[in-house]
Amino acid sequence: MEKIGDFIEFLGPDISSKILMCLDDPSDLVRATAVSRSWQRFVVENGLAKNLCVTLFPDLSSFIKSIQVKNIIEPVEEMLCNTLGWEYLNRNHRVYACMAHGLERSSDKSCISQAIVASSTDNYPDETIENTLEPSDRVDRRASYWSSEGEDDPTVPEALVYKLAANLCIISEIYVQPFQAYFQYGFPVYSAKSVRFKMGHPKSSREMDVLMRGEYWVGNYTNDNFVWTYTSPEFPMIQENSLQKFSLPEPVLCIGGVLQIELLGRVQRQEMDGLYYICISHVKAVGRMLSPSFEVNVMDLSGRCTLEYCPPLDQNLSESQFKDADSSEPSNFRG
Repeated sequence: MEKIGDFIEFLGPDISSKILMCLDDPSDLVRATAVSRSWQRFVVENGLAKNLCVTLFPDLSSFIKSIQVKNIIEPVEEMLCNTLGWEYLNRNHRVYACMAHGLERSSDKSCISQAIVASSTDNYPDETIENTLEPSDRVDRRASYWSSEGEDDPTVPEALVYKLAANLCIISEIYVQPFQAYFQYGFPVYSAKSVRFKMGHPKSSREMDVLMRGEYWVGNYTNDNFVWTYTSPEFPMIQENSLQKFSLPEPVLCIGGVLQIELLGRVQRQEMDGLYYICISHVKAVGRMLSPSFEVNVMDLSGRCTLEYCPPLDQNLSESQFKDADSSEPSNFRG
């Protein structure tokens, strides 16, 4: 590189951008900023970390309106000078790089943190939606499941609403297990005919506060409480006692942290009263969650939000895995 010079200067900004945009790993992009100060400035000023994040997760560009960083203390005059300058761009670069790294590298895990509300419940609280968070259909020798109210009309739908473990999750699979009533004659399975999934956020900050305090209860459910930014295709459900896997056509970015499972159509009539019911023993959503260092605050009904990055108090944003290049001279990078 000492002989041919910096390839960014040699090739020019357009071709250099196209080359660096081929990097599909956030760690590689961070390493590129450590080659020299000119590389660091080029990557940061051209927003390549944000571009990579949006490439990996296209929905981000439609929803994230602004970025805020907490726990950063700097003189007021520096804040005023840097608002639209280098520090602002550099900080956004690091936040987007952290976010892309966290979402890309985190392993798939169960993402449901709590049950919010069911559209109906037959015997509350014995057959509450909270029972669906238990993997087993028996707890302490008692049946564990949620049951809808009975209906004469088998087309009446039901809905189960859950809070995800983070306000920004990527959901790829959802599992639903119908309940088999082993205490009834013939051991009937009270499945739905089909299922559909919606993801979104509460309609207002007040709704979010109520949701987080767990103040939803039976009879308080309405679709008007939420804004759904994603609706899946309809999936057929098998009438059998098994944990049924429903893979979404592609991983879905859920901004707002709310999942609704729509249970469409009833297939099993209860012999005792002749009414149709839907009963579910277990629900699980699998995907990746954003690091706890991030928080997403939904601003309006469209789902536009503010991304807040909260680094630990003992860690400056300019340190850790995103250190500045120490020298303006090129390193021994060979790429």
